[in-house]
Amino acid sequence: MIGLHLQAERMKRGGRDHDDNSSEEGTTEKSKKLRTTNEHSPTCDWGNLLQDIVLQVFKYLPLLDRAHASQVCRSWNQVFHMPDLWRCFEFELNQPATSYLKATHPELIKQIIKRHSNHLQYVSFKVDSSKESAEAACDILSQLVNCSLKTLGLISTARPSFMDLPKSHFISALTVVFVNSKSLSSLKIDDTPVDDPSLKVLVANNSDTLKLLKMSSCPHVSPAGILCVADQCHGLRELALNYHLLSDELLLALSSEKHVRLEHLRIDVVSENPGQTHFHTIQKSSWDAFIRHSPKVNLVMYFFLYEEEFDPFFRYEIPATHLYFGRSVSKDVLGRVGMTCPRLVELVVCANGLRPLDEELIRIAERCKNLSAIGLGECEVSCSAFVEFVKMCGGRLSQLSIMEEVLIPDQKYSLEQIHWEVSKHLGRVWFPDMMPTW
Repeated sequence: MIGLHLQAERMKRGGRDHDDNSSEEGTTEKSKKLRTTNEHSPTCDWGNLLQDIVLQVFKYLPLLDRAHASQVCRSWNQVFHMPDLWRCFEFELNQPATSYLKATHPELIKQIIKRHSNHLQYVSFKVDSSKESAEAACDILSQLVNCSLKTLGLISTARPSFMDLPKSHFISALTVVFVNSKSLSSLKIDDTPVDDPSLKVLVANNSDTLKLLKMSSCPHVSPAGILCVADQCHGLRELALNYHLLSDELLLALSSEKHVRLEHLRIDVVSENPGQTHFHTIQKSSWDAFIRHSPKVNLVMYFFLYEEEFDPFFRYEIPATHLYFGRSVSKDVLGRVGMTCPRLVELVVCANGLRPLDEELIRIAERCKNLSAIGLGECEVSCSAFVEFVKMCGGRLSQLSIMEEVLIPDQKYSLEQIHWEVSKHLGRVWFPDMMPTW
């Protein structure tokens, strides 16, 4: 019996040993198969990505990150030097002592001018409030002698620092671009010392291609200077300028048969010192000729005037589509808006005073059948008049921005009730804007 028992134990142990060996062999086989599979499975080799894909990724990278990425491999470095990557570029010029914004590194700027200046086509300069940054932008412009730009934008992020430069220095740098760029189509030079002679250089070299010109707050340009542009650049579709440059002659030039239909005209009406700025009147016949030629034009007007300076405006019908009042505007002026701006699409009033605008809003709703956006700041409107205004305009009001302080409760509606009533007429949920309490 003892012998049989020992033999059985040996058989059990042998079975376990066999199972363990089988298990180990199975694990080894699985490991071999897994290793073999991994060896033959494709791995992601970033260096073998199609260069067109890498190019699209690089276009979204900030310049410094783009430069770092170019050091990953030879293929990416080749993409870094492709002309397509350098057609569009924004130079950010800020002084560390006065700005928290990142600036384009000077060494990178040198490399761009040395290797890629002839590839640049869509260029903008974003400068802070320092004179040094504006000077740096002019120095770069002066070196762009081998490129033919299609768009150029000079942007002051704070105050207009280009105006601090000597006029001759700025004009010299800008003229380099005008002379060498034979196909300039878009030019944004707001708040700069550009002048009439430099505009003549622009026209002489780019009259066939210029489509957009934004030059608000350019005090050295005269009505004759901008008229020269309109007379020669018949493809101009967008124009932005100060009111003192607007004239009957300019509107008639933009209405000539040779000129394409204007799509966007922005006019800034600005007064820095009350009573010291004279505002001329544009004849109704000039506006009529302009709108007959360009019936779908957006006429945008920004007013930064004092109340006593509005007398020349809104005395007869004008084709304004967007009106923005940045300072206080009287009830009388807003009443005239309702009578003289039938094409009005958007109205923004930052301040009015303590006299309710009930009648004025109702008149605007009656007369301005295209009105789709309105914003009211420091004004007063009774809740009943506001509900009636919304009811008259209906669902076409896509933007309705009204501060809660504007609405004055009356016998018919409280502030709690007006939310539901306005939402009903708009066909969507609406709440008045709230002033932050922090």
